[in-house]
Amino acid sequence: MDDKYLQRGVSASKEDVHAAVKHLYHGLYPKAFCKIYPDYLGGDEQWCNVMSADGSGTKSILAYLYWRETGDISVWRGIAQDAIVMNLDDLLCIGATDRFLLTSVINRNKNYIPGEVIAEIIAGTQEFLDLMNETGVQIQLMGGETADLGDIVKTVTVDAAMTVRLKRSELVLTQNIKPGQVIVGLSSYGQASYERQYNSGISSNGLTSARHDVLSKYYAEKYPETFDQNIDAALVYSGSKRVTDPLDGTPLNVGQALLSPTRTYAPVIQKLLREIPGRIHGLINCTGGAHTKVLHYIEGLRIVKDNLLPVAPLFDMIQSESGTGWKEMYKVLNCGTRLEIYIDEQDAQTVIDIARSFGVDGQVIGHVEASAGNQVVLETPHGAFLYE
Repeated sequence: MDDKYLQRGVSASKEDVHAAVKHLYHGLYPKAFCKIYPDYLGGDEQWCNVMSADGSGTKSILAYLYWRETGDISVWRGIAQDAIVMNLDDLLCIGATDRFLLTSVINRNKNYIPGEVIAEIIAGTQEFLDLMNETGVQIQLMGGETADLGDIVKTVTVDAAMTVRLKRSELVLTQNIKPGQVIVGLSSYGQASYERQYNSGISSNGLTSARHDVLSKYYAEKYPETFDQNIDAALVYSGSKRVTDPLDGTPLNVGQALLSPTRTYAPVIQKLLREIPGRIHGLINCTGGAHTKVLHYIEGLRIVKDNLLPVAPLFDMIQSESGTGWKEMYKVLNCGTRLEIYIDEQDAQTVIDIARSFGVDGQVIGHVEASAGNQVVLETPHGAFLYE
C-alpha cells in the first residue's frame, strides 16, 4: 500500500513535510499532540491558545461519486462533519472539550459542484454543531470562504480550522505518558448514542488507497474528473466494488461505509476529564499514521498493543480487495481502534464504562514500557509487527 500510495501522489508518513517544518517554533510543549502557544488572545500566562487545521481529504471525491451515482445529495453533510472532526478530535487530545471557534474553506469547480451541494455542506456543518451543542460541546461557526477554483480543483475540497483557549493547568500532554501505564482503546465503528446511524469506522485517512483499491474501473471511465490523469492506469479504480454493493456484516453499502462521517469522541472525553480530572496522561488520535501515530509524541518508550479491538468489516474488505499486508494496513488505517487513552491501570475500567455509556466500545489494548528507542509493537491475529 505504501508504494501504491506514493505512486498515487500521497505519503502516509510525510517525511518531507516534517523536514520542512522541523526548524519552526513548535510551541510551549513541543511533544504535545497539537501546537500550544502563549495566550495571544487574552495575554494571561495561566492560559494558552491552540489551533488546528485539517479537512476531509479525498473523501469529498467519494461523496461526489456516490452523489452522481445515486442522486443522494445528503452525503455531503457527512463531508462537513469530517472536516470539523478531523480538527476537533486532535484538539481533544490536549484536553480541550468546549468553546471552540470554527472557520471553513470550500474550494470547488463550479462545472461539477453546483450551489445545491454547497448548501448541503453548509447545512451539514450547522447540523453537526447543533448536535455537539446538545451534548455540551460548544462550537461557534465564525464564517469561512467558498471559492471557485476550477483551474486548480477538479471537484471540491472541504477544509476547516478550529481554535480554542484553555488553562495550562487543564492540558493533557503526551510528555506524561510513562512506563507502567495501560492504554484504553476506543472503537471507531458501531453506533454511538450521539450518532444517527451505524459508523464503519473509516475516519478521513487512507481514502486515496481505499477508493482506488476497492472501487471498480467503471468509475475511471465514467468520472475521469475524480483522479489524476498522470497516475498509472493500473492503479486507478482497480478494485471490484460498486458504491451500491452491500458491505457484509454491516447495514451499509460500500459507498456508505467509505463515507461514514468521522466519529468524534468529544462527548466521551469531556465527561472523562470532568469525572477523573488530572488522571488522563495522554490521548492519541490514530488518524494520519494510524497505529504508528504515537511515535511522534514519545521519548524512550515502547508502546505495546496486544489486545486491539476486532478489525471492522470495512477494513477487512479493503485488505482483501487491495492485497495489502497487515503491517501496512495498521500504519495507514485505524482498522477499528482509533482513540488511545493512556491511563493508570486502576482507572482503566472507569474510562471503559464512561465510553460504553455513550455506546462506544472500549477495552485495554496494551501498555507502555521503557525502551532505548521509540517503538510500537502490535500483536494481532494477523501477525506481530514492529514499527520504529
